[in-house]
Amino acid sequence: MVVATGMVAHLLRFGGDALLEPVRYVYAVFAGALLTHVIFTQLGVYRSWGHGSRVIAYGRVLLGWSLVLAVLASLSFLSKTGTDFSRLWFGYWGALGLAGLLASRLILRRIVDFAHRRGYGLRNVALVGPYDGVRELTQHLADFRWSGYRVTMVCTDRPVPEGDRPAGVAFNSTVALGTSIREVEADEVWLTWPMRGERRIRESIDALQDTPVNIRWAPDIFTFRLINHGVTEIAGIPMLDLSISPISGANKLVKACEDYVLASIFLTLLSPLLLAIAVGVKASSPGPVLFRQIRHGWDGREIEVWKFRSMHVHREDDGRVTQARREDPRVTGFGAFLRRTSLDELPQLINVLQGRMSIVGPRPHALAHNEHYKKLIPNYLLRHRVKPGITGWAQVNGLRGETETVDKMQRRVEYDLYYIEHWSVWFDLRIIWRTAAAVLFDRNAY
Repeated sequence: MVVATGMVAHLLRFGGDALLEPVRYVYAVFAGALLTHVIFTQLGVYRSWGHGSRVIAYGRVLLGWSLVLAVLASLSFLSKTGTDFSRLWFGYWGALGLAGLLASRLILRRIVDFAHRRGYGLRNVALVGPYDGVRELTQHLADFRWSGYRVTMVCTDRPVPEGDRPAGVAFNSTVALGTSIREVEADEVWLTWPMRGERRIRESIDALQDTPVNIRWAPDIFTFRLINHGVTEIAGIPMLDLSISPISGANKLVKACEDYVLASIFLTLLSPLLLAIAVGVKASSPGPVLFRQIRHGWDGREIEVWKFRSMHVHREDDGRVTQARREDPRVTGFGAFLRRTSLDELPQLINVLQGRMSIVGPRPHALAHNEHYKKLIPNYLLRHRVKPGITGWAQVNGLRGETETVDKMQRRVEYDLYYIEHWSVWFDLRIIWRTAAAVLFDRNAY
């Protein structure tokens, strides 16, 4: 695809008289193809399509191709050969290459998904373990047929009633395990014994030592609320990641670049509006322009968050935080407008440049609210695995304003955890896009 789009770009730039002439364009195109293979391999672009988020997979393609173009541009600069190549050709190649790489993967993935859903090209899996564990895994794979796996046999430690047996799945005991696996021609065996079942795991591995199949361990994690779970190898030891922030490693750098670039652009474009709001706040009531509040940031560390002041200056009892409510007498007339349009949050763009917040992330709650709700809502503090944001997935889904019930806060937390589990640059851009509509049409903020 890289070579093909390089040739098409050459045709667009120079016409069809001399394909990839002079010869330096041939070298550039094939160097790009080699770099693409190396970089895509390192980024995991070639991993099985049946695993992970599709948005993240396409994001890896975008990141990888951008790195290829950046490396090629750097090499041409360092070797002083940049003037030997047409910049218009390079631009064509960059655009066509990205479109071709994304389109080819999208089309091939649709074809593979279509085939998998109709039972073609699936890998046969035999599940071995207690039936309570294999039952959920069997149903999960049936729901995600596009993953490329299907359960053909279940070997359990006790008889299973006929009514509980899914159609098309053979059932056997764990006795004579190797023989049973060979009979159904399984491609893989997944052990579902619990972590405390070390003896059963070892016995199953020993029974399969003469059977040429892939063996995996699938621990029962369906009862846990996990974030970004997976497997990481550290010093040659496989580690089962149970709760890892998705914004770490290279993703942390990507998220930081996104925040700094977008915050700089927004501050530049909105600076006249910020100045006008500051004048309006000062004229509406005595007191400072900015309201500073302490909130919990990344990993629960305390940070200072800024907002335009929307209330009359007042004092509250120590440790008490009263949420704003409709027709709250503490809110000034100009402040009501700011809160309704969320313009009071704009100073937090500066907090983003300070590294305290992100453009998108779970909204920071008052310290007293965190202390209160962490006792009532499971996994509440997992919200702090990422930086708090100016806007978030919960807010664009209508969960803005006062959370006067535990159920409302529970729903907000569920949306926040969904965002953390599924984070990507594209997800952030989608939330930013929807924020504009939420600001204009949502009436929950006051």
